Amino acid sequence: MDARTLHQILEIAFQKKVSDLHFEVDNPPFFRARGQLIRAKMPNLSADDTLFIAKTVMEHNGREFNADLREFDASYSLSSGGRFRVSLFRQRGNFGVVMRVIPPNIGTFSELHLPTVLSEIATAPNGLILVTGPTGNGKSTTLASMLRFLNENFNHNIITIEDPIEFLFTSQKSCIIQREVGIDTDSFNSALKSALRMDPDVIMVGEMRDKETIDACIKTAETGHLVLSTLHTQSAVSTINRIVGHFPPDAQEIIRQRLADILVATVSLRLVKDKTGDNIFPVVEIMRSTTTIQACIREGRLDEIEKHIENGQTQYHMQTLDQHLLQMYEQDLITLEDAKRLSHSMDLERKFMYTS
Repeated sequence: MDARTLHQILEIAFQKKVSDLHFEVDNPPFFRARGQLIRAKMPNLSADDTLFIAKTVMEHNGREFNADLREFDASYSLSSGGRFRVSLFRQRGNFGVVMRVIPPNIGTFSELHLPTVLSEIATAPNGLILVTGPTGNGKSTTLASMLRFLNENFNHNIITIEDPIEFLFTSQKSCIIQREVGIDTDSFNSALKSALRMDPDVIMVGEMRDKETIDACIKTAETGHLVLSTLHTQSAVSTINRIVGHFPPDAQEIIRQRLADILVATVSLRLVKDKTGDNIFPVVEIMRSTTTIQACIREGRLDEIEKHIENGQTQYHMQTLDQHLLQMYEQDLITLEDAKRLSHSMDLERKFMYTS
């Protein structure tokens, strides 16, 4: 493996619009396209090949390679404009590398098939907006689309704190400052403290990974700023449970009170192929913080939230995952099998029966 070969592989991935590349010892490179892993028609990689890729990524990020390295997250870019989010890791003593292809353009809500109510949610004057879902289901892309909307329409000072920086922004109506953990700052927590002295209107935190970052995001929202971030949770209820669960039992009631006061909305995402298998669409649950839902959060009545989301579809443009699945099925976009597979509820079967 040399730099020319690596860049040729990455360029192919970028041009073919695959989502991920995998480099592992004793296997050829793998490409993930339309959700499926495809084995490249190339020789198997050696330990020296993956070591070369790891060293190249570290050098690209201005980091000295250390033989004791166990894992590292970074970005990588090509001179042609292709960009990648990189995860380096050890497996059975050798290096493995997974690269996520970052789309060259930041899509609008319409282009990404996202609900237009996100424009209302993104214009909240302050509070906390959370975009959630499993890895690889569009959280970063959705956040970037929201920031694009703000950048094009409002005079804000927007600060992003990322690990690593993914989408690159050019300031338009807004001023956008992008900081990368490990290069521009030591941690999410320290960057958040610093951001409060940078005249922010909007702060985007790439991920709320731990109790300290969660607490810092809540405090920042409480001071009158708009904070956007992500969590690896699958619904509004699991998001609230995850946040509260990071704190000791004697502090959880206070956290519920604070969260109810500042939460603007949760946007939970899953990706699904359409019936042709050629396109991927987001399935989206949207919870907005109405007074009723705030009361549910404060009092710990989280089992009632999904019903309130369902009932708020017309007035507040909220929707459960099942409501969106049913809508997509009725529009003949997805199969019944995919809808059932993604559904959170056994009741969906009866709903489909009434529409069939």
